[in-house]
Amino acid sequence: MNKTISSQYDKNLIPTLPVEAFEGRIFVITTESEAARAVKYLMSQPILGFDTETRPSFRHGESHKVALLQVSTHDTCFLFRLNCMGLPECIVTLLSDTTILKVGLSLRDDMMMLSRRRRFKEGTFVDIQNEVSKIGITDMSLQKIYANLFGRKISKRQQLTNWEADILTDAQKTYAATDAWACIRIYEEIERLNQTKQFTIIRHETDNTETR
Repeated sequence: MNKTISSQYDKNLIPTLPVEAFEGRIFVITTESEAARAVKYLMSQPILGFDTETRPSFRHGESHKVALLQVSTHDTCFLFRLNCMGLPECIVTLLSDTTILKVGLSLRDDMMMLSRRRRFKEGTFVDIQNEVSKIGITDMSLQKIYANLFGRKISKRQQLTNWEADILTDAQKTYAATDAWACIRIYEEIERLNQTKQFTIIRHETDNTETR
């Protein structure tokens, strides 16, 4: 079946779309021992979706270190609370791995933020912003790319909440997991479209500059 996509998605259409949310298992990781067990599981998977969250700053000159690292498979997402345990060796091993395909969006920013907690050698990562451009999509935000490819909306309501709160809300957990998992779905769909060539792209002249 041929799919019609746009080089640039109309953001005014997004509020009309049904909401997408991760429905798999979500585990919140707060200790190094928990992280080691989670990483062992993740290292056995063929593809992983990545994202990070940082407590927002509302005052000039204020900044925070990355608080959360989300790593998802097709059906399981681990939320590593880095504000509780820093960046332990097991996570450094995962970030440095070159055998597992790891996908995310705007990865340069995520890697920079993570390196502020601890330096590491970056392993094999694929930025889906680069992948979507191969089929003519110019949008750079996860929400627009997902809406364009799947006709569903990823809610961003939790983006500016406190990611260093003592306890993450269910809404925060779902939001964080959805962003990481969605990267896998986008990557695999782009791969499918590239292989089958079963798509038509509607081109627009203006470019979108949103990146998240």
